[in-house]
Amino acid sequence: MKYISHSVEQTMDIAEKFAETLHGGETVLLKGDLGAGKTHFAKGVARSLGVDDVVTSPTFTLHNSYGGRLTLNHFDFYRIDDCEEVAILGLDELFSVPDAVALIEWSENVARLLPSKVITVTVTKLGDNEREIEIKR
Repeated sequence: MKYISHSVEQTMDIAEKFAETLHGGETVLLKGDLGAGKTHFAKGVARSLGVDDVVTSPTFTLHNSYGGRLTLNHFDFYRIDDCEEVAILGLDELFSVPDAVALIEWSENVARLLPSKVITVTVTKLGDNEREIEIKR
């Protein structure tokens, strides 16, 4: 499915509708360039899951966890050069937890640790406020 968003709020609304289809155990790969809107998409997913906390990109912490209807495990592996670091920390064990959703930014840096079944969300910047959001199940 492809969507065109004309604002941050629309991006979050698209993410919120997408998250309504999640039941737990899903691993969602968020793809896109820096500043494309991946974290705003994550905020929309969190809103749909009933997360009350402020959602931020875990660029420096690698992982943030939020409680809601399902636990949201949000990862950002931009700074990872060797996926063994992630395995040593045991973060890969949180990718397919049955009562949680994993959102992974920069998943290409941990490709060999990913489960075989994933959902890919690609956010492409088309203009200052316009984004194309493609969801592949």
